[in-house]
Amino acid sequence: MSTPASPNQTYLSVIIPCYNEEKRVQKTLDAVIAFLHSRPYQSEIVVVDNGSQDKTVQILKSYQGKFPHFKIVIENSHGKGWAVKQGMLVAEGHFRLFTDADNSTDIRQVEQLLTFAEAGYDVVVSSRKAPGAKIIHPQPRFRVILGNLFQGLVQLIVPLPVKDTQNGFKLFSAKATEKIFPHQDIYYWAFDVELIALAEKFGFRVKEVPITWVNDDQSKMNFKGMARMLFEVILIRLRLATRDYAN
Repeated sequence: MSTPASPNQTYLSVIIPCYNEEKRVQKTLDAVIAFLHSRPYQSEIVVVDNGSQDKTVQILKSYQGKFPHFKIVIENSHGKGWAVKQGMLVAEGHFRLFTDADNSTDIRQVEQLLTFAEAGYDVVVSSRKAPGAKIIHPQPRFRVILGNLFQGLVQLIVPLPVKDTQNGFKLFSAKATEKIFPHQDIYYWAFDVELIALAEKFGFRVKEVPITWVNDDQSKMNFKGMARMLFEVILIRLRLATRDYAN
């Protein structure tokens, strides 16, 4: 694996959006910090608190001295997609990964994504549906059915080159980040769909990579969220058809 030409340039940024994550974020931060300490390249962690009402911010602040490049961004609650956008644009890494606060996709799997990024892919998407993916502690059956139904509708409304748009573990090059994220308008359930659609719109190379994934029973998705997600996907289709994203 190569690194940026300048030894002072950040190679990898890890962006973690948080909303009321006091019960889960410590374990995730410990895992991310341990992994990044073991790697030879310069890295940073950008944690974005999205209006938490619990002790998440206090926990995040307690980590500031545990990693040399640790940023905390405080935002009002505008949806997970908003938090991801702010973190990705604040980050300085040559490659920028956003990942969920529950660590359902182990941070060590970023090495697989980086291999493809180094090979020239601009956006590398982790997948629970690509051949070779492994699911440990799967979701309840009704959630799987709803998820498959949603992915089928996505492909009908906004055809994309990936089978799993929703796993919260995606790697972007700095170039792709700085082109795609300023145009992002969806900040809730379907923001991942918009990001991949914009990557396609702008001609970036997208790669889907199978990963090992562990379901977290504290997932916040519900039927109301699914309905909103479908509305957002339709909105994305309309915006792609009527707006000039090239500027």
